[in-house]
Amino acid sequence: MTITATPAQQPIGSPAEPTSNRKFAFLLLALALYAAVLLAPTPAGLSASGQVALGLLVLVIVLWISECVSPAASAIILTGMAVVGLIGKPLTEGAAPMNSTQALAQMLGGFSSSAVLLVAGALFLAVALKITGLDRRIALLVMSRIGISPARLVLGAMLVGFVLALFIPSATARVGAVIPIMVGITTALGLPVGSTLGAALLIVTAQACSIFNMGIKTAAAQNLISLSFMNQAFGHDITWGGWFVTALPFTLSMCAVLFLIAVFLLRPIVPEPREAEARLRQQLAELGPVTGKEKRLIAVAVGLLLLWSTEGLHPLDTTTTTQLGIALLLMPKIGVMNWSEAEKLVPWGTVVLFAASISLGTLLSRTGAAGWLANITLGQLGLEAMPLVGIIAALSVFNIVLHLGFASATGLASTLIPIMLAFTQTLSMGPDTAFGIVMIQAMVVSFGFILPTNAPQNMLCYGTGAFTMGQFVKVGLPLTMAGLLLILLFSATIWPLMGVL
Repeated sequence: MTITATPAQQPIGSPAEPTSNRKFAFLLLALALYAAVLLAPTPAGLSASGQVALGLLVLVIVLWISECVSPAASAIILTGMAVVGLIGKPLTEGAAPMNSTQALAQMLGGFSSSAVLLVAGALFLAVALKITGLDRRIALLVMSRIGISPARLVLGAMLVGFVLALFIPSATARVGAVIPIMVGITTALGLPVGSTLGAALLIVTAQACSIFNMGIKTAAAQNLISLSFMNQAFGHDITWGGWFVTALPFTLSMCAVLFLIAVFLLRPIVPEPREAEARLRQQLAELGPVTGKEKRLIAVAVGLLLLWSTEGLHPLDTTTTTQLGIALLLMPKIGVMNWSEAEKLVPWGTVVLFAASISLGTLLSRTGAAGWLANITLGQLGLEAMPLVGIIAALSVFNIVLHLGFASATGLASTLIPIMLAFTQTLSMGPDTAFGIVMIQAMVVSFGFILPTNAPQNMLCYGTGAFTMGQFVKVGLPLTMAGLLLILLFSATIWPLMGVL
């Protein structure tokens, strides 16, 4: 890997300056487009507040795609511009015009969502794993027990991703914990990071992360933001176990496809494995015996998993059980961390972005902007005349293509799911079927397989220098095609039998 100077070391006139200018140019572009949408004549069928909502959508899409500001900063900019735009406009037809206080209250509504509390709680759980070192112990244990061969190592990388996905809702945090293990295994075998083995392990780490994002309700923020919108539209949610069982056939199939692609397309080569096995044993030995904090964390994590998977059989929902678990972890003697050390490691920007995204989605829905946008985009494709599988196919392709321009699945979910919800309400089908269609699209939102820039975990792995963009695409394209075909296959067979559609 090439070592570059830090910003403090770079002289004036270095490449950092054009980067800063580029970011500022994109920020100006985003604000100019927002102003242009607001100043344009209001289209037929769209309210004045709906026009503001569309302007905000254009604003954040430019901010998210260009990454000219941080996610948290984009949320603050979104809230400020929303208040400015909504002053003097009624939220819905017949309502009184809003003042700044009312407009701000509307944009702060997302912070009161239970989904935001769940995300924050789950991020604290991820911090507990990091503080205790349990995430590293789990990864080392799995990789040391699985064995040293190309197929076994690829399988081990996938198993590590699955176990961590059960407890860590941040793809970045999960992959960040696993990358040093995968790089260590590669170098322990005397291979460079950019060898066929290094490329296979790091690509599988990124791609498996996206697969398990779809398979586990609490594994990704985009799942929770999608379900928040769906709960508002349909009046009900899906349990942790319900999501897991629904996604299970798809998740297992995608894992099998990824395994075959990695082994047969990338063809990783492993030399004499004894050194790698010894290194793994050494790293495990350096961790020492399982500590009391780790044991307490394991007990809480297993308890949470049991409560999540049996949601509906007891009176506690996923958010409540998660909060109770975090409360235990923060208690003296009983817990594993205190607030002062935990708060420094929680990515609060993720929480702020999540809440602001919910507010934007709610605004798009309440002002009628999502319905208007669905009508002029998806409504013009004649999907209502298609069979159910054809509708899912068209929506999935639309979703996958749109994702090529997004680096954040949370941003994509905030943009797309309200439009999907509005569109399904125009179709002549029952609410349960409509719920199933949107849930499938909420899974497809995580299809960040094609480019390294399609997901943060991809970029983390790409930053190791273990693989080229061409190698990533070589795996990502067939994986995406297989995923689309599996979505259609299960939409026509298993999911109707399960009552999803």
